[in-house]
Amino acid sequence: MKRLRAKAGKRTDAAEGPDGGWGWVMVAALFVSTSLVFGLMRALGVFFVEFVHYFEETAQSISWISSIGLACQQFFSPLAAALCNAYGTRVVVMTGGFMAGLGFILASQATTLLHLYLTMGVISGLGWGMVFSPLVATVMANFTRHRSLAVGVAFTSIGISSFAFNPLFQWLLEVFAWRGALLILGGLSLNIVPCGALVRSQRPSIKPNDEQENGSLSCRTMLQRLSSYLELSLLLERPYVTYTLAVTLLNVGYFVPYFHLVAHSQHAGFSEYQAAFVMSAAGATDILGRVVSGWTSDLGYFRLIHLLSLWTTLAGVFIMLLPVSSLSGSYPTLVAISLLYGFCSGALTSLVFAAVPMVAGVERVMGALGLLQLIESGAGLLGTPLSGGTGNI
Repeated sequence: MKRLRAKAGKRTDAAEGPDGGWGWVMVAALFVSTSLVFGLMRALGVFFVEFVHYFEETAQSISWISSIGLACQQFFSPLAAALCNAYGTRVVVMTGGFMAGLGFILASQATTLLHLYLTMGVISGLGWGMVFSPLVATVMANFTRHRSLAVGVAFTSIGISSFAFNPLFQWLLEVFAWRGALLILGGLSLNIVPCGALVRSQRPSIKPNDEQENGSLSCRTMLQRLSSYLELSLLLERPYVTYTLAVTLLNVGYFVPYFHLVAHSQHAGFSEYQAAFVMSAAGATDILGRVVSGWTSDLGYFRLIHLLSLWTTLAGVFIMLLPVSSLSGSYPTLVAISLLYGFCSGALTSLVFAAVPMVAGVERVMGALGLLQLIESGAGLLGTPLSGGTGNI
């Protein structure tokens, strides 16, 4: 009986909840922004070999550029959530877009590897953190029945940009060298700013209390408000903690192929454009995987957690097969495995974020996403360097 009531309650919420409207405009804004965050992050592998040769550093040292950027994006997500809860999403996302572009513009003038760590890693990473989670939370708050599909459609931009950016960046490197290419990427990243301007958000109203009326705040009140903005109470809830740890383990290996496979394919004897096309192929099926996954989940025939487990398992299998296929010397085999990995990695991504409102509740999704990104930041920081080896390419 309780289960039936719960299901009935869910159907009522879905019928009465938001399901589009301006939310589709936010899907478009998230579409563009994610292509300039994760799509760009995936395509940075094209610069990998160039940086190794120019700075005369090991492959592992160069790997830290991408890892620091990813870790900062995730580590600063709770800060972005708190700022959104305090001041509104629009100003936070626009500021993040500016910082993302600024990091690449400054990186184009780098003279040491440390400069790239600080610019492409820390500055752009901070900007990405102020963009991604707030926009994802905004989209999910505008959908109920078609939430997985909306997120999946918005995230197709990562696959589309992965398909387009790899050969584009290879061409930019050849024509403008790496400094000119990074300067152009900085200009592209600034397009996130108008995407943030599309957000319709009101600054959250804070109920006045006696201390506020007197113009003073006690330390306890400030800590309570900070805890509320960050949604720290989620860390005491077992379902949320369990889910977050599972996603963290997934994040250890998720970005490894996107950063190392281009260089690894060149090392296996394939040409630069053949290596770049491998990631473009994965990006193409990534697009299909996100839409199919979101649509299948919204049909309600399968439990979301079961679908997520299926796509995660398959993605792990194909990650293990990628280096085997490249070392075999068979280019068609490498492309085929890349296509399958791209589909599964895209399929699981839509469901990872769509499951957060089910675990934490829609009203706390902003803070839940921020804390999730923070906890998994360690995995993102260590995953790529640990897989990169220590030798030169």
